[in-house]
Amino acid sequence: MRKETNKYFLTVEGETEKWYFDWLMEAINTDSNANYSVNFNCKIQKDPLKRAKSIASLEKVEITHIMDKESENEVHSKQFITTLDRMKAAEGLGKKIKYNLGYSNFTFELWMILHKAECNGHLTNRNQYLSLINNAYSENFENLKQYKHENEFGRVLGKLELFNVYDAIKRAKAIMQENQKKNFTLHQYKKYCYYKENPSLSIWEIVDRVMNECFG
Repeated sequence: MRKETNKYFLTVEGETEKWYFDWLMEAINTDSNANYSVNFNCKIQKDPLKRAKSIASLEKVEITHIMDKESENEVHSKQFITTLDRMKAAEGLGKKIKYNLGYSNFTFELWMILHKAECNGHLTNRNQYLSLINNAYSENFENLKQYKHENEFGRVLGKLELFNVYDAIKRAKAIMQENQKKNFTLHQYKKYCYYKENPSLSIWEIVDRVMNECFG
């Protein structure tokens, strides 16, 4: 019996994020235990408003924007807030669009590490993820640029299974709970919530939703 398909709309800011969700889609769709198939309508687009304008559907569309919150310096902070502004503006187009935030602080590498290991310590530079990636995946990448090459990142994805996704969700939840216990300020801007401290992330929320809806 052919499974029904759940469709999810995503915008991502880089190729590694796109490759990850492509992998996740295939992993779910080839798992006999899944109650539903998935279709990630996933586009690389840094501007959520442009993405929203390209959607012709008259029905309600919920989109999750996957992005990094790289640091608190002026340039990165402005980029982050500008993206939130564009997400909110996309909801005002009259197309029944709802935008959700899936951020990683500092970067998407945090989410990748959590599939294999804890990553609870505060970092001062995103390049510090390199050794953590190498340790988690038993690799020896010389730099993050090498790790993000399609062939190299594909090898990393080849070391993942769906149980690793559940592990990442569990670890991400624990990070956010710990931030709450430490009384860090949960900032809110135009309904979108985030911590300025790292590590913190909300990308796990859309993945958790997908896994729950597909596997029950």
